[in-house]
Amino acid sequence: MMLPAVLLNAPLSWRDLSAVARGAALVLSPEAWARVGSAHALVEAIVSQGIRAYGVNTGVGALVSTVVDREKQRDLSRNLVMSHACGMGQALETAAVRGIIAAQVNNFAHGRSGVRPELVEGLLTLLARNCVPEVPSRGSVGYLTHMAHIGLVLIGAGSAHLNGQRLSGRAALDAIGMSPLVLDSKEGLSLVNGSPCATGLGGYALSRIETLLDTADAVAALTLEALGAQTSAYEEQVLRLRVSTGLHQAGAALRNHLAGSRRLARAAGTRLQDALSLRAVPHVHGAARDAFDAVCAVVDRELRSVTDNPIVSGTPAAPVVESEAHAVAPALAIAFDSLAIAIAHLGANSERHTDRLVNPLVSGLPPFLASDPGATTGFMIAQYTASALVADNRRLCAPASLDGGINSALQEDYLAHPTAAATKLLAVIDNTEYILGIELLAAVEAHDLAVDPADRAPGTAAIHRHVRARVDRYRDDRPLADHLNIGAEIIKRGLPT
Repeated sequence: MMLPAVLLNAPLSWRDLSAVARGAALVLSPEAWARVGSAHALVEAIVSQGIRAYGVNTGVGALVSTVVDREKQRDLSRNLVMSHACGMGQALETAAVRGIIAAQVNNFAHGRSGVRPELVEGLLTLLARNCVPEVPSRGSVGYLTHMAHIGLVLIGAGSAHLNGQRLSGRAALDAIGMSPLVLDSKEGLSLVNGSPCATGLGGYALSRIETLLDTADAVAALTLEALGAQTSAYEEQVLRLRVSTGLHQAGAALRNHLAGSRRLARAAGTRLQDALSLRAVPHVHGAARDAFDAVCAVVDRELRSVTDNPIVSGTPAAPVVESEAHAVAPALAIAFDSLAIAIAHLGANSERHTDRLVNPLVSGLPPFLASDPGATTGFMIAQYTASALVADNRRLCAPASLDGGINSALQEDYLAHPTAAATKLLAVIDNTEYILGIELLAAVEAHDLAVDPADRAPGTAAIHRHVRARVDRYRDDRPLADHLNIGAEIIKRGLPT
């Protein structure tokens, strides 16, 4: 399905950015193009007037005091891209790279960077033709490396993916009818600078989390019904006593999914209260929703901010260039660290649900949801897998924002690591999608084993049908991994709400 184009006039929102990440075109307004052009005129004036400017006519980092003559400034721009393209490891996925490009275009459109319109057009062409630079995921302390690998393709180097093929950067440009750029003064530095890497990755992460939050509510409802939970804990008048917008949203979702359940109506009052992992679903999911809302606001503020260094202002007759530290972005790093913990809590509680579904000591269901207990083990080891993923999330949730680091001969002696926090958040999301997928398939299996279809709530019945249309019951008749991977894909795509 074609997504509507995103118009960049005022700064993008995280939703705009995530739409571009998922395939929407990005279009600049005339006003945005005017800002880009005006800023470039200021850089031209700075160069022609010989005004000292970091990364324009000086070296970078600890080489800030080294003068770069006019005839070498283009070399400096190209060399910065070449030397900063030192990422390592597995490549980022397409949506993540597109999100980074969108965030960088947004940064340039503030009109404080000074790159030429031709450079912005080049980035927009990569998006429009879905020509995706190959960007290694590791090796960034907060910025620099990811955008450098994108910049490589703009100048006809590096590698890119186009129509399912991996091509050299030059071959990819030829295929989309684009000539390699010759970078001008400051363009190399502006390409690799700022916080677009973390912002782009974070905006894409938020789009996945939004789906994950709704899906977690739906999966929990299926589990609660299978286990005959006491729904009094989720009643509106009870939850209203705790102040939390997210908690109230999660509670409303549970009540919507479970409305009309005969199984739960019969279970009412059979226990004084359920285990905490069941009673606390609105609280855990609500805390994640509240954290999500807070981080959405942080990312939107980042997109409204200029994060290049240095920045230009004034007029061509009297240009001004100023150095600052807007690229450091500790607010982003702290926000992503916090959100990773919140999402890890979703996964941890989901794993407890899986255990209660498969554990014959508490479930009231066939042991491990096995079709023939003894001869088959059913979901016994699926719970082990969920437990391992929860442990992995726990390790990942050590704060990236406190990693520190001293670089470039003491010139860059404080780091907040927002990009590392964003990639870590994406890893936690991956794990949690798997964990929820395991709970989903276990809960559907439990329904098949113990819940009369006539007793299901309409909401949970819709979820059950949705899953069973995609995957059959599990009877130890195929590798369990194949089964569980389908569950994770269903989680990623979302469930009926």
